[in-house]
Amino acid sequence: MKKAIKILSLAMAVMLAVLCFAGCGAKEAKQEDKPTVVIGYTIYEPMNYQDANGKLIGFDTELAEKVFENLGYKPSFKLIEWSNKYTDLNSGVIDCIWNGFTCNGADDDGIQRSEKVDFTYRYMENQQAIVVKKGSGITGAADLAGKIATAEAGSAGESYAKGFEGTTYKSVTKQTDGLMEVNSKTADFAVVDIQLAKSYCGKGDYADLEIVEALSSDIEYYAIGCKKNSELTAKINAELEKLGKDGFLKTLADKYGLGNSVVVDFENQKVDEK
Repeated sequence: MKKAIKILSLAMAVMLAVLCFAGCGAKEAKQEDKPTVVIGYTIYEPMNYQDANGKLIGFDTELAEKVFENLGYKPSFKLIEWSNKYTDLNSGVIDCIWNGFTCNGADDDGIQRSEKVDFTYRYMENQQAIVVKKGSGITGAADLAGKIATAEAGSAGESYAKGFEGTTYKSVTKQTDGLMEVNSKTADFAVVDIQLAKSYCGKGDYADLEIVEALSSDIEYYAIGCKKNSELTAKINAELEKLGKDGFLKTLADKYGLGNSVVVDFENQKVDEK
């Protein structure tokens, strides 16, 4: 009798293992069936950055994951150089640019960004901020004459930095590299996005850096950049509308300290499109 019970128990255990394996296999197969969408990004806290365990997190990261999972895509993130973003997008290396992408205004070549990509709704406010070393004596535009400026190549910050007369300009690969240049005194000021500046200045290795509030740019807006005539643009817009209405956008923005900058009502933008 004991032997029979032992055999029965063993059989049940084997059956459960098979069912579990089959279930996991079905789940993996289901995930594999989803089309993959490749998201181009750079390291930019609080939008896209790594936590202490090396996991990619941030407002843009989580928002992209939510949007594409809702749309039935498997999101995949690819680290890019910002200066190569248009090439990567048009060549198919990435499917969209989702990384605090300023949509209003022109690039350094004078061409409007909206002529190069299809932008989604504007979902967050931003400004260009000038970051200096504490005690630099820089308080206004006149103080920038003769100074060395730096900004991320191909960024809105680069265009803004070059707009000040009498300065010497040198580009860097990443916005955080610009902060490092100022920190090490190889540049007098860096132009970076205000969201990034607030995340770094006055903290940790950047404790000696500060924002010159009087020199911040006018309000800009972030949007997601898709390839021209991409079906993704309308799909993303539809999800942004839903996530704005159900409170997800505001909750996520609050999580990353961006609650005062996020856009949750897209009605005016819908009107603008018509």
